[in-house]
Amino acid sequence: MNKIEHIGIAVRSLQESIPVFESLLNTPCYKTEAVESEKVSTAFFQAGPNKVELLESTDPEGVIAKFIDKKGEGLHHVAFEVSDIRAEMARLQTAGFVLLNPEPKRGADNKLVCFLHPKGTHGVLVELCQEIKEGE
Repeated sequence: MNKIEHIGIAVRSLQESIPVFESLLNTPCYKTEAVESEKVSTAFFQAGPNKVELLESTDPEGVIAKFIDKKGEGLHHVAFEVSDIRAEMARLQTAGFVLLNPEPKRGADNKLVCFLHPKGTHGVLVELCQEIKEGE
C-alpha cells in the first residue's frame, strides 16, 4: 500500500455538507461525481496531500443510506492507494481478509476500487484504489 488515498465521509446532503467542508478545510470542492453502480454522489476536496470524499446516497436502499440509517453521518471508509490492485487483492485474500467484491470495479475519481469486509479490519471499511490508466 502506497499511502492513504482519501477518507470517505457519509453525509445526508452534499448541498449542505460541501460548504461546511469548504470552510473547514479552507479549500473548494474540486470535483463532484455520480457513481451509478454504487448509488452515490460524491464530492472531493484536496487539503495538502490529503483528500476527503463526501458520499451522499442517491437511493434510499443504497449502501450509504443504510449506513446513515444505522450509524448516522460520519466516517465511512479509509482508502489506500495501491500500485497493482489485483496483486494487492490476492495478497490480502491469501492473508485471510475477506473482499467485498471479487474483481476491482470502477469507482469515483478515475479509480479502480475494491473494499475489504470491516469484520476483518476491526470495524473499519477499507477501500483499495488504483488510478485507471488509458485502456483499462
